[in-house]
Amino acid sequence: MIAPLRRYDPQLPREVWLLQLGGLWNSFGNGVVLPFLVIYLHEVRHFGYGLAGLVVSTSAAMQLVAGLAAGPLVDRIGPRPVLGTGLVMQAIGFGLYPLVHHPWQAFLLIGLEGAGSAGFWPSQSTLIARLTPAERRHAAYAQQRVTMNLGIGLGGLAGGLIAHSNDVRSFTILFLVDSATFLAYLAALLFVPDPGVAAEEHSDEPSTYRAVLRDRLFVGLWMLNFLFVAAGYSLFNLVPAFAHKHGHVSLGEVGVVFAVNTGLIVVLQLPISKALEGRRRMRALALMPSLWVVAWLLVDGGVYWFNATAAFIIVAVGVGLFGIGECFHGPAHQALVADIAPGHLRGRYFAVHSLSWGLAGTVGPAAGGFLLAGAPFALWPAAAGVCLIAAIGALALERLVPARHLRIPQALEAGKAGRMANMPVLPVLEDPLSTDAEPASHPSHAHPRLGRSRGGSGRSAL
Repeated sequence: MIAPLRRYDPQLPREVWLLQLGGLWNSFGNGVVLPFLVIYLHEVRHFGYGLAGLVVSTSAAMQLVAGLAAGPLVDRIGPRPVLGTGLVMQAIGFGLYPLVHHPWQAFLLIGLEGAGSAGFWPSQSTLIARLTPAERRHAAYAQQRVTMNLGIGLGGLAGGLIAHSNDVRSFTILFLVDSATFLAYLAALLFVPDPGVAAEEHSDEPSTYRAVLRDRLFVGLWMLNFLFVAAGYSLFNLVPAFAHKHGHVSLGEVGVVFAVNTGLIVVLQLPISKALEGRRRMRALALMPSLWVVAWLLVDGGVYWFNATAAFIIVAVGVGLFGIGECFHGPAHQALVADIAPGHLRGRYFAVHSLSWGLAGTVGPAAGGFLLAGAPFALWPAAAGVCLIAAIGALALERLVPARHLRIPQALEAGKAGRMANMPVLPVLEDPLSTDAEPASHPSHAHPRLGRSRGGSGRSAL
């Protein structure tokens, strides 16, 4: 039973696995809280849906304010201290949320959490990139999504069992558990080293945001991610409130809906990542918003035409399809950002990239919250339309992707990798039969464990 699973081994260093373990604890806490945050603000603290949406969007807005400062800090002092500080800030922000009674308190604490998140994402992504060989970065970001969603799914199930809209103490438990998991991640981080910038990635060029913004491909990826987040990820937390109020889906079933989404990601992420190796990145990326179009229409139609258990089943199918689409983001998008970013600018690249999450995460819940209050059944078709535009944009952006990054790297099997590691190092040319071919600018050095990963011509186009 174990042998067939070995082909999905992401082949990551031990330090990356330890970092993923910390992320698992942390994402469990997020899963406990996030599906129920809008419900808590609306049903327990009696905030309107519009106000609750603004509170949620404040976290993303703070990422915009603090994010530009986080990038230079990551490049100058390293990702570990920035990540640790962000974890502490998030622990305080959510840990004090049971004390919220007035809107200003909710905005203040969610703002602190958002400022911590501004440092969290660029530092974590940079540390993963530094610890992982370039040939395995797509697998590392895919595995990151597995651990995140496994934690969120288990947390969502636990939160659904704990939360009761008429029991304030149950929400206190949710927030305290979430706070503790940030600190658990901090403990794991103590055992993760920072190897620093690789010698071959050092540069005498100035480290400025201007250099980042001159990268046309990166700017295009940023704009795509903005659409992904605004019409996809940021609206996901509005699904529970929509299904609960208009489809009479119970809070326990809300937890199951989240578990379906994250469970599918956990089961399918590594097989999908493996299947994508050697395939064209941008075509794979375009599949994600294409699947989301169908997912949002199912959510909308399931609640419009059905009720209670029937609505729950259709929403769960839609949310599951959304999760399948998410499996394409890590290996196709996140890894490409890491690959095109120069080592001395990687912190700034990920900081600017995280702004796409922050800005879209501000616009999405704010606009979605008011639309949910005024025209709830118009929200999801509108989001589906934006996702369709994003799918077309992903295909159009492929012309800017360098030939060496057109395809997701393909891992060699363990036995072949071992033989390759013992072979003399020779210059390698890309397959001349490929239309993507270009000469290698320097000899290809096999990683001692993994061998050389090739995007490989002769693979069928996705």
